[in-house]
Amino acid sequence: LCNCSSVGSAGCNRTTGQCQCLAGYTGPRCHSCAHGFFPGQGGQQCQPCSCSPAGATSDQCDHSGKCQCKVGVTNPKCDRCSEGYYRFNETTCEPCQCNNHSQTCDNSTGTCLDCQENTEGKHCELCKEGFYRSTHPAHGCQHCPCSIVASTGTCHIQPGESVPRCDKCKPGYTGLNCNQCDKGYYNSDSICVRCKCNGNVDPALSPSVCRPDSGQCIGCLYHTTGFHCELCQEGYSRDSEGTNCTRKEATLGPEPTEFTTSAPNTTKATSLSTAVLNSTLSATTLQTIFPISSSENSTSAFADVSWTQFNIIILTVIIIVVVLLMGFVGAVYMYREYQNRKLNAPFWTIELKEDNISFSSYHDSIPNADVSGLLEDDGNEVAPNGQLTLTTPMHNYKA
Repeated sequence: LCNCSSVGSAGCNRTTGQCQCLAGYTGPRCHSCAHGFFPGQGGQQCQPCSCSPAGATSDQCDHSGKCQCKVGVTNPKCDRCSEGYYRFNETTCEPCQCNNHSQTCDNSTGTCLDCQENTEGKHCELCKEGFYRSTHPAHGCQHCPCSIVASTGTCHIQPGESVPRCDKCKPGYTGLNCNQCDKGYYNSDSICVRCKCNGNVDPALSPSVCRPDSGQCIGCLYHTTGFHCELCQEGYSRDSEGTNCTRKEATLGPEPTEFTTSAPNTTKATSLSTAVLNSTLSATTLQTIFPISSSENSTSAFADVSWTQFNIIILTVIIIVVVLLMGFVGAVYMYREYQNRKLNAPFWTIELKEDNISFSSYHDSIPNADVSGLLEDDGNEVAPNGQLTLTTPMHNYKA
């Protein structure tokens, strides 16, 4: 008897006694699985290994049906690239090209997945937005020193440079890192704000327009002044529309005034009439007397002084002149009084002789002056001839 397997045998050769095995079976009784087959569930029926000829090292598999795969190939049948490989072909799987920034890629296209260290791109060869690739290979992608408030946040390194520069600054900012205020802007709490000069500054004449630290306008034009060029210069005022600064109109001067002064005890009087500006005085005449520059950027001293101030100055000069004149008249009066008193004073002469003293008196206003009291003494006597006799214990003197 052949004693062949009922599952793997197709019959028995009675002559030779050999069992005729079905495909996938082998052995004398056709009870074993042939090469390329493995026993299925229950261990009775043999199933083909079906190993991929491109991914498996052979067509043989183990008792569980798992094939022996090549490097970079996986799956029980070796028909799929393992992690880190892609493009399954007739020979093998190719490794992923991710520049050591990813371990996986798409099995068919090779596009890297889950790029690390701030990289992106098909092969993780690019830096993410907001990062730049350092010149030092070990540093990889570094964060850009660019604020998203002042710039787009992206940067790059120019060839031959080691410091990155921002790709594009937002309006109002400038510099390699967009950390400075551009012309026409100033720093306000670390934010660049446009200068507010009310259109009264020319950027061609004052490129910075205002001070970058405070915002104060530089070079106000059109007769304006102030922190924001919002005021009119002295001598100018807003027009009816409130937009332009125009020169103030001249006001009328005061009426002519006469000053009179007299010295005490005199009949002479001195008067001074002041000729002030007539109300009909034209601007042309003023320019002839007080030349005014025609330059827009310079003003004369007279142009800066209002009519009221001008009249006050004229009045002050007149008062000073009158005071000086009064002082002069008073001095003349005092001098004349002094001369009169000098002429009216008595004039005495004394003549000394060996034995007497003679007194002579000349007085214009007092012809009969009494000189008896000039010299008083107990021994004094007046002689009949009008001579004064001086008596002493030793000598007698006549006058």
